[in-house]
Amino acid sequence: MNNPPLVSIVIPTYNHAPMLQRALATVVEQTYQNWNAIVVNNFSTDNTLEVVAAFNDPRIQCVNFRNNGVIGASRNEGIALATGNYVAFLDSDDTWFPTKLEKCVEILESGSDLVCHAEYWIDESGKSRLVAYGPSEAATHRNLIYKGNRISTSATVVRTALLKEVHGFDVSPELISTEDYDLWIRLAAKSDKFAFISEPLGEYHRHDNNVSANIEKHLAAELALLAKYFSTNTKFENLIARRRRKALAYYGAGRSLHRTRKHFLALQKYSRSLVIWPISPRSYAAVMLSLLGLFKPKSK
Repeated sequence: MNNPPLVSIVIPTYNHAPMLQRALATVVEQTYQNWNAIVVNNFSTDNTLEVVAAFNDPRIQCVNFRNNGVIGASRNEGIALATGNYVAFLDSDDTWFPTKLEKCVEILESGSDLVCHAEYWIDESGKSRLVAYGPSEAATHRNLIYKGNRISTSATVVRTALLKEVHGFDVSPELISTEDYDLWIRLAAKSDKFAFISEPLGEYHRHDNNVSANIEKHLAAELALLAKYFSTNTKFENLIARRRRKALAYYGAGRSLHRTRKHFLALQKYSRSLVIWPISPRSYAAVMLSLLGLFKPKSK
């Protein structure tokens, strides 16, 4: 009898056939080969099924699952089908470097419950920047809530038993776009064995379609997530810390808008952050930068 794969890779997808082909190619090229991949297909209307079939690899299976617009539901379907000791998440538009699984499994086998590595963020123009996550002391249950997310989905491998213990992703509609952040918080409530790799082992591909609307939606989801934990977790009664964290959410939205040159919208978010937490020097500096961006003459 064949041993079950040590790593089950969960790949949700919808009409991303060319990118899915690229993602799966980086899975097949892993130096660590004891894996199976579960492509959770949201009834794509492109040639997704043909892309999967073309690999002709029995370790890659494709299941059709209607997620009703909630990607966390697709990931939960993959978790339910996982037979490996560990689950690795890979969005169909992201990619891994060849030693990703090898290095993550080595750390997990030494006793960690979750490992997350650095990655390159690639924008639509091909420009990249290195983004690191963690460190471990920043990814405690309390710090994840009060200081923000320190983990990235496609850069993370988690012990399967722990994922199933917390029942996977919360598929509440109000948490769409922060369901991964919510999962890390709940995992951290069960385990403090989170490890981080400073070496970049993958690429996260950013798509800027309707970016302002997406930032607004993410902010709303982040505020809903904070409301969830502030209202239910009696361990966190520090009202000052709560105000500071809510201000951080608006500040983060402002930074995202500023990067895309939406200076007026960024100014609104920075200003809201200051109303909530008026003793933040960086928010005052951000307001000034946004004003400079607004009144800077446009180059001809």
